[in-house]
Amino acid sequence: MKNILTLNAISPVINDVFDSTYDVSATAEKPVGIMLRSFKMHDYELDENTVAVARAGAGVNNIPLEKYAEQGVVVFNTPGANANAVKELVIATLLIGSRNIIKASEWVKTLKGKGEEVGKLVEKGKANFSGHEIKGKKLGVIGLGAIGALVANAAIDLGMTVHGYDPFLSVGAALRLSSNVKIEKSLEDIAKNCDFITIHIPYIPAQNKGIINAGLIRKMKDGVVLINCARGELVDNESVINATQSGKIKKYIVDFPADELIDVENVVCIPHLGASTEEAEDNCAIMAAKQLIDYIENGNVVNSVNYPSCAMPRTTAFRLVILHKNTHNILAQITGTVGNEGINISNLTNQSKGDYAVTILDIDNEVSDKAIEHIAQVENIIKVRVIK
Repeated sequence: MKNILTLNAISPVINDVFDSTYDVSATAEKPVGIMLRSFKMHDYELDENTVAVARAGAGVNNIPLEKYAEQGVVVFNTPGANANAVKELVIATLLIGSRNIIKASEWVKTLKGKGEEVGKLVEKGKANFSGHEIKGKKLGVIGLGAIGALVANAAIDLGMTVHGYDPFLSVGAALRLSSNVKIEKSLEDIAKNCDFITIHIPYIPAQNKGIINAGLIRKMKDGVVLINCARGELVDNESVINATQSGKIKKYIVDFPADELIDVENVVCIPHLGASTEEAEDNCAIMAAKQLIDYIENGNVVNSVNYPSCAMPRTTAFRLVILHKNTHNILAQITGTVGNEGINISNLTNQSKGDYAVTILDIDNEVSDKAIEHIAQVENIIKVRVIK
């Protein structure tokens, strides 16, 4: 029996993914894998049996990626599984940003008890809440990955002109984009051209903390609507508050409330609802479970955030999965050591990303514990797994 520990409540649809050889629960001991959503793992002590952690969602700020990489624990996320849910919320925020829906709804509450006068009062007071249509307006999309591409395409269907910026735009993402999206070369181009700006990039503290700051805001059009359903830390809150007070930013709509933003005029705080749909939670759970199973049973690494993607079909009954540092000549050292142990390699694949690499070897015969020990002693090898 293979134990899977759940550190958060995970959609019960995973019960249809894991077969009877798995025991999945919140109390599982010595788990080979862990599933979670928002549980903070930075101070969590992993069991030595754990080989993988699967986050049912895209963000992984709650997981110590480098620490787990050093321990030979592969961390997965589920990019794109909640993309439609976030896209739909962003479309809602575009309408919130252009129409005074929230303020108008709050004002209507003040009419309670007015009886037959309500209709006349509504007709008299509605002029105070007139807004603008989004059709014909310019939307800037920062980040054109799974979510950003969906947002861009949907906005075009709504009649907006869309400008996109993504210095790491992949071929796959580009193919998903409407040909009507105008690709800009810089954040400054997005800032100066767009009436609405929405952010869809991962938060990497050393690279983009406060990437939306006072300097960039000054280059934005007056009355811009800024939307942040990506990560709160991408935006400098003090700068945004000052800009909303001056009128530079008409509205800041954020899915990540912070104390300083709550109850600020022209700031709309949404309680992190981006992926909070039943469908998104199911999609993320299923995707995370399948990736976890594939790694446990086959050693295939798909959608890892601390190791490279590395997978191949099984061609023999026995497989070695080796996690190691991405250093010069290490593949030759691995295959040489395996050969010296009398093990015949039938097929192999190797992939690297940054400091880390994965090598998968399909071998013709079972491997002794002593041979595995010798392979594991090769310099810069982190973990060796035998799958059969």
